[in-house]
This record gives sequence, structure tokens and C-alpha cells, in this order.
Amino acid sequence: MTISEKLHVIGRPLLQAQVEHPTVIGIGRGDLPDPVFRSWLEQDYLYLLDYVRVFAKLAWQAPDAHVGDLVDLAHSTYHEELDLHRSLSAEFGADLEGAVKGPACVAYTDFLLEAASSYGEGLAALYPCMWGYSTLGRILAENPPAEPRYRAWVDTYADPGFAALTERIARMLDEADPDPALAEARFREGMAHELAFWDVP
Repeated sequence: MTISEKLHVIGRPLLQAQVEHPTVIGIGRGDLPDPVFRSWLEQDYLYLLDYVRVFAKLAWQAPDAHVGDLVDLAHSTYHEELDLHRSLSAEFGADLEGAVKGPACVAYTDFLLEAASSYGEGLAALYPCMWGYSTLGRILAENPPAEPRYRAWVDTYADPGFAALTERIARMLDEADPDPALAEARFREGMAHELAFWDVP
């Protein structure tokens, strides 16, 4: 079993806690109150800006074969995920430029930027976000919300292209072959931050 496969086994029950979180349920039903999603949207926008920096930090350390992968991931995050947030911001009245990081966002981004000092550990730390959202997207797309704004969010993360990016990270993680115990610890901590982030609103 590869490192990424082992992390999937560890992560499935941890992901279930996200599936059952009231914020995720509200997105899936399309009835999450606007102020709640607006708050989450602002915090996630700030988070993703640092997520791009994490990819850039890892690209600096990556083997030649994967520099392009990480640059692609940074580009996709900046131009696709952040574009989704920009397009939704007007519809939810979010103030992306004026938003200030809350405690959950600070804790998560500080963790990722510190973990990215090590190439293999950094990949394990960021994997919960990629794998978790790809999996959540697929689950929510099985019975997607009729509300178009939330449907757009679900469609973004259910997209096969996003799943393909997640698979690229998994292959890079397996090739990096970090210490399994350290990789598991980083992954578990990342999953804990993911769950805490849904409490942001």
C-alpha cells in the first residue's frame, strides 16, 4: 500500500465528520444562510492565497520532474479556485479585499507554510485540502443543490479536472516517500484544520 493509499484509509472517517458538518450540509442542500457562507468565503479566499504560496515554496524544493506540476497547481488555485471566490463574492456580498484572517485561518496557513519547509511533509500537510475537497465535491454532486450559487461551488470541486490535480499530488507524495509517521502526523493535523475551518462562520 502506498503512502497516499494509507492516508486515504486514515482520512475516510475524518472526512465523514466534514460531510456531517452543518456548514457542508447547508451547502449540499443549497440553504446555507448567506451571511454564513459569506464569512466562510472571505476566510477561504485568504487561505487560498497562502495555499498558492505553499505550492510555490514546494516547487522551489521539488525534483525537476515535478516543478511544473506544482506551478500548474499554483496557477489552477489562483486562476480557477480564486476566480470562483471572486465571482461568488458579489452574489454573497463578500468583501474579499477587506477581509482579515480569523484564528482558524491563521492556524491552518501557519501550519501549511511551516510544513512546506520539508518537501515530503509539505505534500502530506496540503493533501487533506486537495483530497478532501475533491471527495466532498463528488459526494455532494450525487444529489446537487438546486440553488445555482451553491451548485457552482459543488461543480467546481466535483470536476474531474480537480480530481486529476489531486491524483498528481498523491503521486508526488508517494514518490517523495517521506517518513510514514511524519507524513501521517502532518496529514492528521491537516485534516483537523480542515474540519475546524468549517466552523469559521
